[in-house]
Amino acid sequence: MELTVLRYNSAKDYTDGLLAIDNKFECHTLEDEYRAEKKYAETRIPDGTYKITFRKVGRFDKTYSKKFGDDFHHGMLWVRDVPGFEYILIHIGNDDDDTAGCLLVGTSSDAYKGFIGGSTTAYRRMYPKVAEALLKGEDVTITYKTIWK
Repeated sequence: MELTVLRYNSAKDYTDGLLAIDNKFECHTLEDEYRAEKKYAETRIPDGTYKITFRKVGRFDKTYSKKFGDDFHHGMLWVRDVPGFEYILIHIGNDDDDTAGCLLVGTSSDAYKGFIGGSTTAYRRMYPKVAEALLKGEDVTITYKTIWK
């Protein structure tokens, strides 16, 4: 399975994008801003292709297990082996204060305000698709591409 994030707007504090799964639009995304020099929890990850696996430990995993239940939640979607970054996750949130370098998903986006809406709805829709592929033992990757700066 291949996830693709097309970054189309890079603002002072955030980056807007679109997420596709196997070349089909899935949802809107929000990340931290671009920085030439990384600043902890304030910088989006570099363009590139990364592997996704489950992360079954940590605060987010415990919170999501409680929120969604173990029938739905099998671990956080973890973007692996990003140079200079650790524990990059795909999760719920509304603005750049919620990202800390991670990828937020939503059903709507306001590119002028750095806000993403319907995050839980988008997560409930996209997570099972990715989780199912991982549970089947499929390789899952995510490619980040900046198409507009």
